[in-house]
Amino acid sequence: MKVAILSGSVYGTAEEVARHAEKLLKAAGLDAHYLQRASLDELIAFDPHALLTVTATTGMGELPDNLLPLYHELRDRLPNWRGRPGAILALGDSSYDLFCGGGEMMRELYAELGLREVVEMQRVDASETVTPELDAEPWLASVIAALI
Repeated sequence: MKVAILSGSVYGTAEEVARHAEKLLKAAGLDAHYLQRASLDELIAFDPHALLTVTATTGMGELPDNLLPLYHELRDRLPNWRGRPGAILALGDSSYDLFCGGGEMMRELYAELGLREVVEMQRVDASETVTPELDAEPWLASVIAALI
């Protein structure tokens, strides 16, 4: 199964988690590719069977700048991915009002695209962890099990 991994990152943490996810998914036998800063045309050409997004939250509960162009392209063009599996890992800080708001934005977009959330969105709290890539491993194991 071909899995596209996307990330929205401010300080690089989400990118590191996305790279770690790619490694774990490949080790499990999935054809996983981290598509850093992909355009919608590149994503459509890749033609993923499943989509995994790892995103931080910035500003007032928004997506980071590096994921916003793709987010807007997806909302404007709405490719027909109805029924394809998807999963979202949201990074945030619970001391802010809109904890993991970027992940919630992606979750709403997944619903608009008709993507099927195979595992409930995981929220990782930056105020409680210094190793989000390790904290995400049990959740990633559930995603892998759902995709295999």
